[in-house]
Amino acid sequence: MNETKPATAAPAPAAPKAPAARPAAGPEQTGRQRAAELLQRQGVLAVLLTVVIAASFIYPTFASLDNARGVTIQASFLAVVALGMTMVIITGGIDLSVGSVFALGGVLAAWASQYGFLAALLLPLVVCGGIGLLNGFLIARGNMAPFIVTLATLLGARGLLLALTDEGATTYLVPKDSAFGELGQGSVWGFGYPIIIALVLFGAGGLVLQRTSFGQSLFAVGGSSDAATLMGLPVARTKILVYTLSGLLAGLAGALNAARLSSGVTIVGVGMELDAISAVVIGGTLLIGGAGSISGTLWGVLLLAVIQNLINQIGSLNSSYQSVVSGGFLIVVVVAQRYLARSRRST
Repeated sequence: MNETKPATAAPAPAAPKAPAARPAAGPEQTGRQRAAELLQRQGVLAVLLTVVIAASFIYPTFASLDNARGVTIQASFLAVVALGMTMVIITGGIDLSVGSVFALGGVLAAWASQYGFLAALLLPLVVCGGIGLLNGFLIARGNMAPFIVTLATLLGARGLLLALTDEGATTYLVPKDSAFGELGQGSVWGFGYPIIIALVLFGAGGLVLQRTSFGQSLFAVGGSSDAATLMGLPVARTKILVYTLSGLLAGLAGALNAARLSSGVTIVGVGMELDAISAVVIGGTLLIGGAGSISGTLWGVLLLAVIQNLINQIGSLNSSYQSVVSGGFLIVVVVAQRYLARSRRST
């Protein structure tokens, strides 16, 4: 007998699936917040362009090519020093020793220039890089305050400089027609080698800061060293590297300056650390660390150089007014940064 199987009911059509919920979007920046962020990053460039355009109309000689060459060659040495200072400040530190290290690098380069190009370039890099390494080691491993450590090395580097030059009585000269002298006196299309070197270094610094893990570590360490440690970042090594780099760049700038002047001048670099800090802060880098840019520092250096040149153009003012104007700019920028940071946080 055939067995009859019970009929099975046809499956009911599946209910249409509800569309997957999209992840909630984060709060978008308001127009005010975007404007505050743009002004904080590029405000110094707008000020620089405004000053340059206005000065070009008021003083016809200001816009000349010769004047532009003079401004940029004077700014190139401070720019190299300020590049290292930018990375130090981004990590939340400070380096007060760069002015003395700059002067020491120039004296060492001039003294070593009698032994050839490599000696004149390598000796200041080794000694000044060693001073930066000492700063970084004491700050990162010894947990000492950057202000105190770099103030001590400021005095130590200046004392070593005076010892090498018999209290400033001896001035070492760069041999005429030497390859090292050509490094400071030579030019490409009328623009000196120090300008080209500074631009190359800034390009490399921008790539390192924005495109490498080391650059991102600088921002993380400056934002919060404790959080960076919990993330597994090498905080101590990062700090040692940035202070070493700051010493190297200060020594290189001093060597370039000695090649430009054909001698190791002992009185240069006094107060240069303050000029470098001013240029970095005016360029938008926060003194508390965690934010900053290489391009902003370059615009800050050029703005200070243009101000100095305008004071010279006026003629009735001496160079002391540059400090007055630079200090005024610094106060305005710091106040503006606080206001802009508050605007960016507001919703």
